[in-house]
Amino acid sequence: MIAVLDYGIGNLRSAEKALQRAGGDARLTSDPEEAAAAEGVVLPGVGAFGRCLGALRASGLDRAALAAVESGKPFMGICVGMQMLYESSEEDPEARGLAVLPGRVVRLPEGEKHPQMQWNQVHAVRDDSRLLQGCGPAPWFYFVHSYAPEISEAVVATCDYGGPVTAAVETGNVWATQFHPEKSGPAGLRLLGNFVVACAA
Repeated sequence: MIAVLDYGIGNLRSAEKALQRAGGDARLTSDPEEAAAAEGVVLPGVGAFGRCLGALRASGLDRAALAAVESGKPFMGICVGMQMLYESSEEDPEARGLAVLPGRVVRLPEGEKHPQMQWNQVHAVRDDSRLLQGCGPAPWFYFVHSYAPEISEAVVATCDYGGPVTAAVETGNVWATQFHPEKSGPAGLRLLGNFVVACAA
């Protein structure tokens, strides 16, 4: 079972349904014990960094997310769910991130439309990514965001939006995407399928 953490923010059901289409037994849950029993955990997120973190902590699912990461089971963050894994964000400097990944989230380059709300090509920067396996050399994914994590060693793919922007990270059991795989057609389903396979293993 794959637990999709339901902390009351955004359309979490779209992530659940996409994981099911990709072959996973995905279930929305607000129960930390159910999340602890899952083979994999997904943290989606849409909206503002601080508001999402506040809702996650109010639900108690922040502890479930951290426990899943620490357990070594497959864990995936999507969009703001990815951003919350970092230490901080320029969007809300007072909000404290989960600090699973070092670094901060920054505003997209000036001179570009904010938010980036479009399909964009993603370019792998590492050839050993399990997350992107089988997605092709430059797949298209759908983005809706004004902020993204700074480039770091964990980055496995970038997109071009006024310069290179973090699109996906992968380190150990933690995978995350700035784009929305659940809204990204066949490439998105392939990526989610890779996560399902990792959970089954």
